[in-house]
Amino acid sequence: MLGFIGCGIMGSTIIKGILSKQHVAPDDISVFDKDEEKTKDLAADYKVRTSPDLSALCDEAEIIFLAVKPQEMESLLLKLNPILRKEHLVVSVAAGLNISFFEEYLGSSQKIIRVMPNTPSLIGEGMSVISKGNQVTTKEEKKVISLLEALGKVLPLEEKYLDAATGLSGSGPAYTFMFIEALADGGVEMGLERDAALMLAAQTVFGAARMMVENGEHPAVLRNRVTSPGGTTSAGLIALEESGLRTAAIHAVKKAAERSKLLGK
Repeated sequence: MLGFIGCGIMGSTIIKGILSKQHVAPDDISVFDKDEEKTKDLAADYKVRTSPDLSALCDEAEIIFLAVKPQEMESLLLKLNPILRKEHLVVSVAAGLNISFFEEYLGSSQKIIRVMPNTPSLIGEGMSVISKGNQVTTKEEKKVISLLEALGKVLPLEEKYLDAATGLSGSGPAYTFMFIEALADGGVEMGLERDAALMLAAQTVFGAARMMVENGEHPAVLRNRVTSPGGTTSAGLIALEESGLRTAAIHAVKKAAERSKLLGK
């Protein structure tokens, strides 16, 4: 049985993905949210079970997803501490909260997994990074990975790398949206209608990313393949280098990772 505490966007996204891949049946998922309307809406949408309180959910569930906001986590953990069993596997999707934070409230013997998903998980094209605590077995980690693969790709990493992953894949969709918008602005500057420019920009970024993922080739190899000497692409690439695109992207990941580390403290 899977339990979900928090029925917001990420909690409902994970449930939707798991059910779409038929990993578990709706009757094997129980949900709870302090906002009863959210709980009722989620149950109506996906036919999952509802728990009247945290104690009832913990009695039923073996794996418990904590999908509440980071600022709400402390009060939740204080309520969970007396009712969790050491056999429970707790999975947090809250940004910036380290495994040690959960162990402080739930005890060092509690099984904790930390997950950092991103927003494309909403359409099954997400990138999730997962780190397990010392009490979690490889088999249990693989079980959670299997569930999260319904949202896209999953990469297990040591927790010390999660801030860097947050700065890259967690915040990366926002950088990509900005880049798409900028490409479209360039198209408009050169006479394209806004809708046409946005479609061209979005599909180009999507197609290029999918091509790289499916081919497994380094981006530099793919870039060189479409760059003819003295051609249009070469001229555009020189303009990007002169404008500092590469440096700006590196700086964005670094700053976001540093902020993630700061929030964790």
